[in-house]
Amino acid sequence: MKFSTTQSYIATKDLTVAVNASVTLERPLLVKGEPGTGKTELARQIALSLGLPLIEWHVKSTTKAQQGLYEYDAISRLRDSQLGDARVHDVANYIRKGKLWQAFAAPSKVVLLIDEIDKADIEFPNDLLQELDRMEFHVYETGETVRAHHRPVVIITSNNEKELPDAFLRRCFFHYIRFPDQETLAAIVKVHFPKIKETLLATALSEFLTIRETPGLRKRPSTSELLDWLKLILAEDLSPEDLTRKGVNILPKLYGALLKNEQDVQLFEKLAFMARGAKN
Repeated sequence: MKFSTTQSYIATKDLTVAVNASVTLERPLLVKGEPGTGKTELARQIALSLGLPLIEWHVKSTTKAQQGLYEYDAISRLRDSQLGDARVHDVANYIRKGKLWQAFAAPSKVVLLIDEIDKADIEFPNDLLQELDRMEFHVYETGETVRAHHRPVVIITSNNEKELPDAFLRRCFFHYIRFPDQETLAAIVKVHFPKIKETLLATALSEFLTIRETPGLRKRPSTSELLDWLKLILAEDLSPEDLTRKGVNILPKLYGALLKNEQDVQLFEKLAFMARGAKN
């Protein structure tokens, strides 16, 4: 099985190498990068490229590692016992399979996405060490051991909000998705908007990269925000001239798709004020 660029996802050479190395080594691929660089979509495209089913586990701040294995619903069992339900005699009726269990029990190889692992408690990665390493875990309530029928392709994403434990990192193959260069950005845009005119694309990318590299920007726009911006530009049928900021018109067209907090909007307004002062 070899991963490569798909019809809807442009994978750089180093990303392709990282994915295929992870598959060959049978180690989880830990993907880091700023939000909006396509980390979650990568797992979906890996599944598509390899022709495998995808199981997604989206981690939240309240997520516990145990939930990925299974949960025992003791409250439902107690309620059923009070109602005289015969199901209470089999504890297996109250075991809720988690995403790891689903991946391990799948009849064929699957891609397992553990998305935004850094959102959870710092102990979350450590609590999954043995299960991801050995591809098995024990269910204490039933006494059974669940082993993976086929070792899944595990993709773990992180926005780098907190450091991950060294013991966990040691078991992963690591890749950092760098922000694409202008040529790669153009290729990504053409995948999503194949009919976009070259002049409009060139102007939009130039404006976008200028905005992104503005000193003092708190939240730099990402690839996904570029695509949202271009979708609006095409919907409004704007021309390259419409996108060019001239004179004191510092705020970009449809800037709400690119600037996501008031501090960055105020930064551009301040730049506009300074430009007006310089002109006078």
